[in-house]
Amino acid sequence: MEEVTVIGIDLAKSVFQLPGATVTGAPMFRKKLSRAQVLKFLGEQPPCLVAMEACASSHYWGREIMKLGHEVRLIPPIYVKPFVKRQKNDANDAEAIAEAVVRPTMRFVPVKSAEQQARSMVFKTRDLFVRQRNAIINALRGHLMEYGIIAPPGRTFVKRLAKQIDAPNSDLPPVVIELCRLHLDQLDAVTEKIKRIEKRLKEAAGSDPETIRLQTAPGVGPVSAMAIQAFAPPLEGFRRGRDFAAWLGLVPVQKSTGGKQVLGRTSKMGQRDIRRLLIIGAMTRVRWAVRNGAPKGSWLEQMLARKPRMLVAIALANKTARAIWAMMTKKEDFKDPVAVA
Repeated sequence: MEEVTVIGIDLAKSVFQLPGATVTGAPMFRKKLSRAQVLKFLGEQPPCLVAMEACASSHYWGREIMKLGHEVRLIPPIYVKPFVKRQKNDANDAEAIAEAVVRPTMRFVPVKSAEQQARSMVFKTRDLFVRQRNAIINALRGHLMEYGIIAPPGRTFVKRLAKQIDAPNSDLPPVVIELCRLHLDQLDAVTEKIKRIEKRLKEAAGSDPETIRLQTAPGVGPVSAMAIQAFAPPLEGFRRGRDFAAWLGLVPVQKSTGGKQVLGRTSKMGQRDIRRLLIIGAMTRVRWAVRNGAPKGSWLEQMLARKPRMLVAIALANKTARAIWAMMTKKEDFKDPVAVA
């Protein structure tokens, strides 16, 4: 009798669907289990390939299932969708996962460790507080605009608003002054939390050899270096730097057919946190080059002479991603091509 070699799992909060199949793809069972029954059932199965979608809680389940001796593979949900037959339900989704995992050209997501997920949570928490800070500033500017008090956007000009709120000759109603001060107090509290998280990131970035190496690349600071360590899979898994840049979404969307290459806007696929930080770092370098002048004859000088700044920043972020891949795979610090030439 053939043994089960592949088990697909459709993850859920309470009820899980688990179809099992042989090496030839013949179905062996279809189980509907509660959350508490999943690990017990898998522990009774011989070592096999367990497949899940790379979604919420998948990395936790991946770690727990690997402890039972199974091989775990996580599949991006977009790659599972073509294998769903007819109606969309949990049982069909689980069968599609089991079918997709045995495809020879399928791509998988590495299972993250608990420590890597903890580092990811640091960045997600920081992003949450940054969005809250921006929302408070925008709300304060919007409320004061109704009373003729205007300031440019950004954190730099909040002090200007605070001075006008506390001015003795202010014509603002007392309730407006009170509420604006509440906004400012909340802004100070959120800013302090962001500083605490950034301090933790900088301390961690200064103690790890890999993040120290990453920071030798222009446009890569402690936050970007730690983000790469937290979100990126092992860079040795990419064949070349171009593949890593494509994984980050720093390449054009292709709509090519009939041998004709048609390239569109930046794809924005892949890991958005790293992509955003690399573009921010690249934009900083572009602004500096515009103010102070890029090195004569450099790629950056030629691009700025004929392309918009934002396009140059994205192209520069692409080059930085390729350099990061080379640095991490070769275990070398950044080498400036201009200086080498």
